Amino acid sequence: MHDTNDLKTQIQNKFSTENGTFALAFKTVEKDPIEILINADDVFHAASTMKTPVMVEAFKQQKAGRFNLDDSVIVKNEFKSIVDGSLFSLDISRDGGEQLYGFIGKKRKVYDLVYDMIIHSSNLATNIVIEYLGAENVTSTMRDLGALNIQVLRGVEDIKAFDEGLNNTTTARDLMIIFEKIASGQAVDQESSRKMINILFDQQYNEIIPALLPQDVRVAHKTGSISGVQHDSGIVFLPDGRKYVLVLLSKNLENSDSAVKMMAEISLMLYQFIQ
Repeated sequence: MHDTNDLKTQIQNKFSTENGTFALAFKTVEKDPIEILINADDVFHAASTMKTPVMVEAFKQQKAGRFNLDDSVIVKNEFKSIVDGSLFSLDISRDGGEQLYGFIGKKRKVYDLVYDMIIHSSNLATNIVIEYLGAENVTSTMRDLGALNIQVLRGVEDIKAFDEGLNNTTTARDLMIIFEKIASGQAVDQESSRKMINILFDQQYNEIIPALLPQDVRVAHKTGSISGVQHDSGIVFLPDGRKYVLVLLSKNLENSDSAVKMMAEISLMLYQFIQ
């Protein structure tokens, strides 16, 4: 049995080299899992990590027969604030999925929107998908999976909601639970979980969990960042078939770039520990 106490201390020491607040949840996906939790129940602004729960809900509603992921919807850039129903639009200059803006007024498959939401972290795709699924349904499904604290209240850039403190929030433990369900084929069903993993494999933002890992290690993951916040969460697949879930969350960062490097180093430490 691996002794995790030394490693946990090393990680905490590494966290303390940066100004900010950090959380970690690590768990091997096997019969007798190894688990390391640091500040795992602290609440963080979810940023774009909430897009993984939204993807789970999309596959769940497809399985329930509500729609097919190959169905098309109109791409639009007008959404209602959850505060008062007033309309707002997204700013293309603040969106990682800017290519979608060329499709406004045209149709796109729901699957393509979900894919853009994950791999490019497209905020426009996210808001369209959340409006289609219902944010409350996403949160309800997370409760069913055993994630008891994560809150998906709304889409992105609802400034009125932000000003009132109505934000999407998460804990490291909850994201670990969600990715564990995906990794073990229990998020919706085996087939849906496999398809979600394949989407997560195509992630375009790879500065944290995968950054320092060997080329033959594959990571199915979703990042999130806003000012002073850098997150990464996902499943690490080793060449020998083993896998583990890792969630790294941060807030109140003084220097985001050096915090990202430090979190990438922690990801490498955990990989080396598992070896």
